[in-house]
Amino acid sequence: MPELFSLRGRHVHLEPMSPDHVDELLAAATEDRATFTFTPIPSDRVTMAAYVERAVAACCQGGQVPFVTRSLDTGRVVGATRFYDLEHWDWSTSRPGPEAGRRGPGPDSANIGYTWLAPSAQRSPLNTEAKLLMLGHAFDTWRVRVVRIQTDARNQRSRRAIERVGCRLDGIIRSERPGADGAVRDTATFSMLADEWPAARAALAGRLQTR
Repeated sequence: MPELFSLRGRHVHLEPMSPDHVDELLAAATEDRATFTFTPIPSDRVTMAAYVERAVAACCQGGQVPFVTRSLDTGRVVGATRFYDLEHWDWSTSRPGPEAGRRGPGPDSANIGYTWLAPSAQRSPLNTEAKLLMLGHAFDTWRVRVVRIQTDARNQRSRRAIERVGCRLDGIIRSERPGADGAVRDTATFSMLADEWPAARAALAGRLQTR
C-alpha cells in the first residue's frame, strides 16, 4: 500500500478516503443530483460503501490515491477526487539519454479524475484549489511528465472546467466506455505536460487570489 498523504490549502483539505467517510460522502452526493447526469455518483449507503471500498482497495494495490474533498469554511465533506492510472514507464528499451535518466520519485504519468462536488460547493474556490494542490503534488513532488484528465465528451461543463485548469484537449476516444446515463460514452481526453505546469500554476494561483 502506498504511503497515505493529504493535501491542504486555504479553502480545501483533500483527505485520504476511508470507510469512515461513507456517511459524509453520501450526504454530499444526495444534496442535489441535478448536475450528476454524466457522473456515476452513488445515491444510497450500500452503493456508497461499495464505492469507497473499491477506491480503498485500488489504493492498497498501488493504482490509485483517492481523497475526500473537505471544505475548510464549513468543515463538511463536499465531494471526492483521486489520482489513478499511475504509470511507471519502461525505459529499459530506450537509448541512453537525458529523458531516460530523469526519473522522479513517483510515476512518469498520472490521471486526475473521479471528481465530483456537491452543488453547494460548485463554482467556488474549492475545485480550483484542489486542482492546484493535486497538480502541484504530481509535478513538483512526484515529478511526473504528464497529467491527464478525462470526461464524458458530452459534458461541456466539465470540459470547460478542465480547460480552465490549463489542460489541452488531446482528442476524443469514441465509444470508450458505458456512460453514467446508460449511453455509450465518447471520452474527451485532456493533458498537461511538465513544462506547461509553471504557467498553469501561476494562472490558478491568480484565480484564487481574486476569489
